[in-house]
Amino acid sequence: MRLIGTGVIDRLAKACLIAGVVMAPVVAQAADEDPWEGVNRVIFRFNDTLDTYALKPVAKGYQWVTPQFMQDGVHNFFNNIGDVGNLANDVLQAKPHDAGVDTARLLLNTTLGVAGLVDVGTRMGLQRNDQDFGITLGKWGVPSGPYVMLPLLGPSTVRDGIAKYPDSFTQPYRYMDDMSLRNSLFALSVVDTRAQLLQAEKMINGDKYIFIRNAYLQMREYKIKDGHVVDDF
Repeated sequence: MRLIGTGVIDRLAKACLIAGVVMAPVVAQAADEDPWEGVNRVIFRFNDTLDTYALKPVAKGYQWVTPQFMQDGVHNFFNNIGDVGNLANDVLQAKPHDAGVDTARLLLNTTLGVAGLVDVGTRMGLQRNDQDFGITLGKWGVPSGPYVMLPLLGPSTVRDGIAKYPDSFTQPYRYMDDMSLRNSLFALSVVDTRAQLLQAEKMINGDKYIFIRNAYLQMREYKIKDGHVVDDF
């Protein structure tokens, strides 16, 4: 869960990139081995505490005071922004059909959908493709490396952590000079994302750290292999 400014994200992403080079000999390890579990759990507890006492209450308050149609509009708006990254990764993965769908979604939602507030594309049968550069690297055969819990940013792997930096170039925040507008837009996107997870978190049972880790790794493998996976976690 992102909760920091663009400049800090850039520095964290660069740190991940440097760490990826330093840790190259261990990248080939299977991510589900979680060799850094001790450190990961400490970071997880920090993230979870911050979420419990800050982000989750804000997300609940947002849902309580905001009409559903406005929540849907905000969520659609940020999904429309995210379609830029989806399109870029469709191209990098050599998926012409998906690239065409996401191009059509961007054009329709940005124009007829009033800057993305209305998801016209989905209503027309154009289903959204959820892609990022970590998935693209996975499709190119880059191993995930060990599982890692990033401060504030949440669950990841070495590969996916490194991929956050190039992904940032498809987001609008780094191109916005108005700091107040940029921070407000970013904060709203964080609250929207957390609000979307309120219902899903009710599924968590047992060891929360292990549940989130396994769910994350399964989800990433599912996306990289386009759903053709065997549940071996």
